[in-house]
This record gives sequence, C-alpha cells and structure tokens, in this order.
Amino acid sequence: MTPTAVAKQFEVSGQLASIRPTGSGNVNDTYLAVFRTHFSEERIIIQRVNSHVFAHPEWIMENMSILTNHCHKQLQAESATADRIWQLPRLVSCRDGQDFFKDADGHYWRALTLIASAKSYDVAQSAEHAYEIGTVLGLFHRLVSSMNPMSLRDTLPGFHETPKYLEQYDAVAQTPEVKDLIGSSMEVRNLQRFVEDRRGFSSVLHNALDAGELEVRLIHGDPKISNIMIDDDTGKGTAIIDLDTAKPGLIHYDFGDALRSLCNREGEETNELGRVSFDLDLCEAFVRGYIVQARDFLTENDKKYLYDSIRLITFELGLRFFQDYLSGNRYFKVKSPEQNLQRAQVQFRLCESIETRQRQIKEVISLAMG
Repeated sequence: MTPTAVAKQFEVSGQLASIRPTGSGNVNDTYLAVFRTHFSEERIIIQRVNSHVFAHPEWIMENMSILTNHCHKQLQAESATADRIWQLPRLVSCRDGQDFFKDADGHYWRALTLIASAKSYDVAQSAEHAYEIGTVLGLFHRLVSSMNPMSLRDTLPGFHETPKYLEQYDAVAQTPEVKDLIGSSMEVRNLQRFVEDRRGFSSVLHNALDAGELEVRLIHGDPKISNIMIDDDTGKGTAIIDLDTAKPGLIHYDFGDALRSLCNREGEETNELGRVSFDLDLCEAFVRGYIVQARDFLTENDKKYLYDSIRLITFELGLRFFQDYLSGNRYFKVKSPEQNLQRAQVQFRLCESIETRQRQIKEVISLAMG
C-alpha cells in the first residue's frame, strides 16, 4: 500500500496535499504528510514500523499512547508555572478510532504529531546546548517517575542489559569462522582483549539492581543528542522524540547514553581515533541541566552509579558494534564491511577516555548536583 493511501486512513483535517520521505532513521520508514484546508495547514509524521526490529508493532503504539497520555496531562497541569511550552508527540488516530493502521501486507503504520519550529542536532553546538539536552532528559525522567514501570510492555527484551550482550558476544566468538578471524587480525585481537579486560565490569548496574540499590523505572531507551528537539526561536529544549524504545529499565542507561552521545565531539563515525575524547565541559553543562528536573526523584544510590553508567553504556555500544562485525554485519546498517569494526574502535577509545577521566567526571557530577 502506498504512503499516500495510508496517510488518508488517519483522522486529519483537510485534504492530503503532499507526502515525502523525511528523517535519517535506520529503523522505520518515515514520511512527512501535509494536509490543507482553504484556511489552514496541518503536518503529521507517517511511519511504517519495522516489524523485523519490533516483534509486536502494536505494543509500540500501546506504549506510546499510555506514556504520552500520562505526560501530556502532567505537562498541562504544570503549564502555568513552566518556563517554556514543553512538548511531546502524540498518536493521531485512524478514522476507525484505532491507534494504528494495518495494511493488506501486514505492515503496521502510525501517524504522529509534528514538533514544529524546532530541530535536533547530531553533535553538540555549545555548553548551552548540552544544558538543554540535560534539562529535557531530566524532565522526561521526572514525568514518568510516577508511573508504574510495568505499565509499559517490554518491546525489546534484553535491550540495554549489558550482561546479555556479553553472552551474545561470547557465543559468536566461539564459532570457527570468528576464531579464524581473531587469529588473522591484530585489530580484532586488540578489541577482544579490551572486552576481556572489562568483562567483570559489565554487570555493575545489574548487580546493584539485584542488591536493591537501584530500582526499575521507565526509560526512554535511546536519548541520543539527535532525539532532543531545540526550539528555533528560544534555543531552549522543547521535546524528546522517538519513543519506540521506551520500556522498563534502569534510568542510568539513559543518563549514560545521553552523555556518551553528547560528549564525543568527533561522533560515532569518525576516522580520527586519536581525536576521540570525553568532553568534561559538555558533561558538566548536561548534568547541571539534568539535576534541575531530576533532583526530587534521584536517590543517593542512583547518584553513586552515574559515573559507572557513562562508562558502561559506552562499552556496551562498542561491544554491540564489535559483535555485529564478527557476525557479518547483520544488525547495524553499514556502507563497508569494516564499518562496524571502526565504530567499535571509536566507542572503545571513548570508553578509555572516560576511564582516564574517572576522578574528574565524578567531581563534575558531584559539583553539578550540588
């Protein structure tokens, strides 16, 4: 079914004037649809949910409906005292009242409101930008902190559970083909050694969870810099998007992943390994923004593991890139056979930078949180 035909299934005022592909996501097919009347225009996002990544696409829409309904009510209640108009996408219903449309081929489609007059960035623009990213993630965590984490379905079992990724890596590393690759490549052996040296650290957060120091809450799952919208007019953060990965989990994975994405100015695809480092100034600005919103729900035990979360999520992503390279590049899209190997090297180099700055990062977090 064509995107044009799909767009007409949703309850939007006016007639469909145009529809075109938009965004650069690697998971869902995304389109911008423009509907017009004689006196107004409405733009919405149309997406085909990737059922190869999400085994139950209908759960994605169910989760988003529950999550956004809760957050929108809270934002509305706080709007009179807020320093800005906070936003969050919402689902647009089909003409039959459903939250999604299923076409004749079994594909699931959904429509979302567009966060207008705002944009996201792939790299940090300034310390002020970092502060706003921290503020937006802190707000999201505060809004969902009062929800029962089990109110959302776990649409990606094992996602952001580092010990499980290590188990998958171990299984791949034992295959004859990978053993031959390890034996023939110095680069691969170096990454393998990096993993082995940090094997014991991989369960640090889950050990704390088992010990009762940390608790399961709702998380965003992918709070990278490009998922934070910045208002074009005010320069303030206005929304966090891409809620497909929202699920029960440890908020430390969100905190660490946001900083991992933000504080590497070279980005994930750089060829300049020698220039990859963890930026302390951006870290400090982010944490100052985050704690403004997160102060009331963060416990002392939560704070104790914040540094570990930055180091762990960076190691985790490097491990995932490395394992995918060894598996033949089956999960992450690549433009060359060595791209996932290069991505793993970048994340492991960033992880080393985080480790060498452990004392400074802990001091930054402590001072910023007051």
